[in-house]
Amino acid sequence: MSGPPDGESRTRLSNRGDEDSLRHSIKDATAYAVMMGVGETYLSAFAVFLKASTPQIGLLASLPPLLGSLAQIFSAGLGRVLGRRKPVILAGAGLQAFAWLPIAVLPVLFPSAAVPLLIASAVLYHCGAHLAAPQWASLMGDLVPMKRRGQFFSRRTGVVALVTFLSLAAGGLILHVSTISGRTLVGFLILFGIAMFARGVSTYFLARMHDPAGHVAALQVPIRDSWWRQLGKSNFARFSVFYALMQFSVAIASPFFAVYMLRDLQFSYAQFMANTGMSVLVQFLTLSQWGRISDVFGNRRVLSVTGVMLPLMPLLWLVSPNFWYLLVAQMLSGLSWAGFTLGANNFLYDLIEPQKRATYLALHNMIASVGVFCGALLGGYLGIAFASDTGLFDASTAWISPLLGVFAVSAFMRTIVLLILLPKIKEVRRVRPVSFSRVIFRVTRINALAGMIFDVVGTRPKPPEKAK
Repeated sequence: MSGPPDGESRTRLSNRGDEDSLRHSIKDATAYAVMMGVGETYLSAFAVFLKASTPQIGLLASLPPLLGSLAQIFSAGLGRVLGRRKPVILAGAGLQAFAWLPIAVLPVLFPSAAVPLLIASAVLYHCGAHLAAPQWASLMGDLVPMKRRGQFFSRRTGVVALVTFLSLAAGGLILHVSTISGRTLVGFLILFGIAMFARGVSTYFLARMHDPAGHVAALQVPIRDSWWRQLGKSNFARFSVFYALMQFSVAIASPFFAVYMLRDLQFSYAQFMANTGMSVLVQFLTLSQWGRISDVFGNRRVLSVTGVMLPLMPLLWLVSPNFWYLLVAQMLSGLSWAGFTLGANNFLYDLIEPQKRATYLALHNMIASVGVFCGALLGGYLGIAFASDTGLFDASTAWISPLLGVFAVSAFMRTIVLLILLPKIKEVRRVRPVSFSRVIFRVTRINALAGMIFDVVGTRPKPPEKAK
């Protein structure tokens, strides 16, 4: 009879289990992306179909994430009590899968209260997501080596982007066909049923992942005043404030692009799908490049480059309502958001020590959720407060939609946040310096055509000097 495995054998077994878990994580991401593409992407469209007002659309986009973020505190507390991560992760994923049932059914059964019931069901959906989030982040922080972090998460996020795009396209076609046949509601019910099944599949692959013993995302409750003073001066606090205020600025406009397209521009569901999907597709095409850049040149550089682009995104919507023009605008949006999201997520992993990850992530996400809530409320108010036309002296110009004013306010706030707060954030790793233009060139150098595009919009960077 052979004895217990020695240290080297245990290491090999652990590494094999980690690699298997990472493969299961990719499969989980694939199923999760299906849910995102056919489900979450069309929640705002469903609300517009239910005749939701602009402020109600803002509440749908902001209140569920805010209330759901409280589940992160509960998750971290469960981690301390149970001493295990996987049960909490599976409970959160299962709750999120179940939430699609009331999302689809309750507005149909009670049409007079359809929109409030949709918002309440979305709260349940986000509670499931946030319940799993701290333990999942802790687990992935242990499974993914730091030197592979940018590469792995860019690959995983790329899978999510591609599958989300394909699922979003399929969902748009289902809605388009069902609308032509006069059965739009049936189309939405099909989408939400697929989303529920996909999250169930995702939960299955989460269950197959290895959870190293002795590790858990447990809540740490700081009591001493010195902890808060130290936190307030930290790079983490500066980054969290920057991220939350940027989310506030973005949320002023982001919930209302669907309203603008479907209600004001009268886009078909196929056009809405194409517009939304273009951003997701470009994210897929550029994520691997952003991942390599973050590994070599640091996440701070990625945030600075993409952050400069973010204020431009809502301004592009003011130029023209043309469908083809807005597709080009969404291409630039996908390029910027791919890098910003990846850089922000990876920067958090670099900032937070593993044993403090649950507490700090819960705090970070709650602050960000408050920012989203306040931004969406402000956007919803401005959407009904702005006049439908504007005048200067004796001239008067009619707007296509008051939401264009909301987009302009969002762009202004993004610029203010970027100029004031981003310079205060410092890189936490030793990385190679790189210029703004070289970062853009590396990202857009997907093929020869991308290089030609760069020649039009900027100056091709000089080749690096040889070492002397």
